[in-house]
Amino acid sequence: MPEPTRPLHLAVALDRPGTYDAEPFVRAARLAERGRLDFVTLGDSFGPPRRGAGRLDAAAVLARVAPATERIGLVPTVTTTHTEPFRLSASLAALDWVSRGRAGWTVAVSASESEARLFGRRPVPSAEAAWREADAVADAAARSWGPQGHPVVAVEAITPPSRRFAARHADVAFVRAGHAGDARTVRAARDDLRRRARETGRDPAAARGRLVVLASLPVALYAAADAVALADLVGDWYADGVADGFHFRPRNPERDLALLVDGTVPVLQHRGLLRGFYPGGTLREHLCLSRPAKRRAPARETT
Repeated sequence: MPEPTRPLHLAVALDRPGTYDAEPFVRAARLAERGRLDFVTLGDSFGPPRRGAGRLDAAAVLARVAPATERIGLVPTVTTTHTEPFRLSASLAALDWVSRGRAGWTVAVSASESEARLFGRRPVPSAEAAWREADAVADAAARSWGPQGHPVVAVEAITPPSRRFAARHADVAFVRAGHAGDARTVRAARDDLRRRARETGRDPAAARGRLVVLASLPVALYAAADAVALADLVGDWYADGVADGFHFRPRNPERDLALLVDGTVPVLQHRGLLRGFYPGGTLREHLCLSRPAKRRAPARETT
């Protein structure tokens, strides 16, 4: 089986509203690992759940998934707004250690009035202010240290503030695509992100400073033909340089993930577009990212 000349990165969202048991997430992550996907994501929010519903903490769920998997990356969403940086760093470091270097986190912010009220905060931060706060939290999290250095940083690069953040801090940027006809929009977003990254002094194409841009695409697969059609789309966008890979958002997690792993992945591997093995043990190795330099904590002022 031929190996791809440049890596095609694939990830999948494990989100399944209304699920309050960790076991379905364990099974789904194992299935994604069998397909040699780079990582799985799991969303989260500080917002209160619907009446009568519970809410799982994404980082805690993936910490439960970690010992049940061996290679796949684990990327929970963490809301930085209203979060104490030390607690966040400790949580991410714990996930990186328990997974032996497979942790990442998707940075999210909130300008929600209900969440601000939950934390007794007035006034409600604007989106711009929330992303500025995220800068400081990301800097603090980068000082946590584990098997792969510090965990991989991901962000949904949708708005100008989030793209500015991605240019400075992100290893992975998600660009939302609504359908197969969004290739031009995704390509423009990728070019914009790379331009912004270069303006900060990064080389987004190099191992150190690399910025992996993934098209975040909703999928609904009903039969093997749909899985092949998705492989065709992935191959076309990959060949055209639209994105560095895909972040799939299944409509039906049970059905879609199985068809993705058993249908789409083998077609991509047969065509020489996707590897048949993990190149290493850490998420940074999967994404061809170099190990970051260790940062020192700022010195305390003395009087």
